Amino acid sequence: MDASSLIPLFKVVLIFGTMLAGIKFGLGIGLSILSGSLATAFFFKIHPLDLTVIAFQAVFDFQFIILAMIVILIMLLSRIMENSGQSQKLMSELAGLLTWPKFKLAFFPALIGLLPMPGGAVFSAPMVKAVAQDQNLSSQDKILINYWFRHVWELVWPLYPGIILAAYLSGIPLVKLLGYTWPGLVICLLVGWIFYLAPLRLNSGQGQMDKPDFNAGKAFYQGMPLIMAIAGSLSLEGVVWSLTSFDPEIGLVAGLVLSIAICMAQNKMSLFQSLGYLREKHLWQMVFVILVIFIFKNVLDHGGVVKEISGSISGPGALLAAAALLPMLVGMISGITIAFVGSTFPLFLGVAEQLGIQSNIPYVILGLFSGLAGVMVSPIHICFVLTCEFFHTNITKVWPRLFRPCALLFVSGLGYFFLLKAWT
Repeated sequence: MDASSLIPLFKVVLIFGTMLAGIKFGLGIGLSILSGSLATAFFFKIHPLDLTVIAFQAVFDFQFIILAMIVILIMLLSRIMENSGQSQKLMSELAGLLTWPKFKLAFFPALIGLLPMPGGAVFSAPMVKAVAQDQNLSSQDKILINYWFRHVWELVWPLYPGIILAAYLSGIPLVKLLGYTWPGLVICLLVGWIFYLAPLRLNSGQGQMDKPDFNAGKAFYQGMPLIMAIAGSLSLEGVVWSLTSFDPEIGLVAGLVLSIAICMAQNKMSLFQSLGYLREKHLWQMVFVILVIFIFKNVLDHGGVVKEISGSISGPGALLAAAALLPMLVGMISGITIAFVGSTFPLFLGVAEQLGIQSNIPYVILGLFSGLAGVMVSPIHICFVLTCEFFHTNITKVWPRLFRPCALLFVSGLGYFFLLKAWT
């Protein structure tokens, strides 16, 4: 290979280095990816005026608008359920189903995981503490159970912005993508069982979270917003995808609007009260991150970066390495799913297209597994940090116990990649 052909690859290394440095030194995900766009424009000679036009095009991109709406609605639903106490009421109703101690320990973090709220693990930590009050568990065990099972849904739950963004960037309808990512839930549950639940020796004593009676009607009533958000949104998306030429995510938007309306009615909240949550800073930070991801994607396209990189990547083997390692690296540095999806998927998927890869599904799945393994082992993952703080435990004492589970998650993703390559 001629040395000059490696120059574009070297430029990309510097671009990712710029983004990772920004994340490491506290610049924030959005500004770090934006700095990567600026570095890309510099290295690939994009005129500042062209860069401005690219940014404006991203703002008015229909896909960006739809995705921003979805994220806003998801966060709005999460906040209404959390602040109205409906999430707590739902968990109280479901507590009557729980009898097996190990199942109880994992149940509440997993239930909270259905709502993609930032730092949600700290919401379930008190429940794990209550369930474990009569068990001889170390703080490390409580931390790891709470942290791991909070995130078992990351690859399969259609309310998570990361999986929605992956569907958009790959051009795979969300319903179809979930048909391939579902083994991720099984693997995460098995890994959590093998490393965190199976080794425990628990007694069958009753804890504070027990509730002798279970009322299915009350549980259904409290869970109606979530049921509509999931079943309603996916079914409406499937209808739009199969029967119309419209963007299928319009169905997801409609389902989320209905779920919010149900939640407002149940809690007798006015529209003014509900829209008040739109003033929260974190929500608009998420929208900004999505915007700069679209800007970064457009800059890559305009600068011909993918085309140049495809000349440096000699074949599918190098592409495999990029899809496996780049998401993990960004996931480890950022601790956020949307960061590794937004910064790495446009690159390796674009290269796959340039190389004439017929199906990008195996690479999308590998990138998701790899990135999640990196996110889960990240020492700056906000859920991990907050859970350690709640149980008053130094991170360094717990962190090494994440290495083997995350390595197994990565290896599972790699094995699944080769199965999909044979099938698709």
